[in-house]
Amino acid sequence: MASMGSLKVNGAIAIVMLLGIFLVLLMAIVLISGMPFYSGLAVMVVLTAVIMLFQWLISAWVVEWSTRVHYLKPGENVFLERMVGELCEKAEIRVPRIGIVNNGTPNAFVWGRSKRDMRLAVHTGLLEKLNQSEIRAVIGHELGHIRHRDAILMTFLSVIPLLAYMGAHLWWFGGGRSKEGAAILAIALISMVVYIISQMLVLRLSRIREYHADAYSAELTRDPHSLSSALVKITFGLSLAPKEQSGKARSFYIADSVSAAAEMRAIDRNRSQYDLDGDGVIDQRELEMAMEKERGGRGRSSWAELNSTHPPTFKRIQALRAIEEEMRTGNA
Repeated sequence: MASMGSLKVNGAIAIVMLLGIFLVLLMAIVLISGMPFYSGLAVMVVLTAVIMLFQWLISAWVVEWSTRVHYLKPGENVFLERMVGELCEKAEIRVPRIGIVNNGTPNAFVWGRSKRDMRLAVHTGLLEKLNQSEIRAVIGHELGHIRHRDAILMTFLSVIPLLAYMGAHLWWFGGGRSKEGAAILAIALISMVVYIISQMLVLRLSRIREYHADAYSAELTRDPHSLSSALVKITFGLSLAPKEQSGKARSFYIADSVSAAAEMRAIDRNRSQYDLDGDGVIDQRELEMAMEKERGGRGRSSWAELNSTHPPTFKRIQALRAIEEEMRTGNA
């Protein structure tokens, strides 16, 4: 994995490219539609800003509604409250509002409209399946998202591919020999191209922010090994998650159930190699060994990774092992 500095640079480049290509789309719409260039472009930018603001305003409510989070009252979960408080003090950030999601899958996520409005939710499955050090590492990861403000940023930027996708649907109103029909068709085609590119850039940003939060957790807790161990358990647990849970706030979680299931299917294709006890099932211990081998092999296909909100688990473990080695040798 790249260094923290390189991750920031790569993220900044992706943001500039995303905003740049969307600006090209807005300029194309103005020029093709025949609007006055500067006033038309100003109107398009203002409309985009209004839509982004609306999504930002409702985002917290949408996440709460979709995940059915229960916010903790003071003293309701002393273990979790104390751990979050200690790590926030060490990180020098405001303690987020803490919630619990009654869900057996091991996962956690943060969301909010500002740094003072951030919320942290932990699944009951995470508290049940992970040990104390692993939970601490996961909390450190989530606090990294708060520190970097990337959850807020993604709320705004995710609007861009959505708007481009809506523009691409103008295809149904285009065509024919009229000048207006040809103009609509041209806008739809450009919007489709922008949608594909912008979606790839948003997914890339999502993966970069996960690497960044992993590195922050390792730095904050000084325990990258526990986060590696937690990621294996989380991947195994999520691979067993019901499909209906997959679409809920996927990009906000520390790991994605869709990606986890895909990784498990890839490993399952080599079941004879990884199924050490011959029971026909890849269990958690065997998965950890499979991840070790995946680190040294090809792992998931590049195309599958490009379409994922999260990096492959074996790559995250590889990056954490590199950080662990730097800590061991005194270079971090």
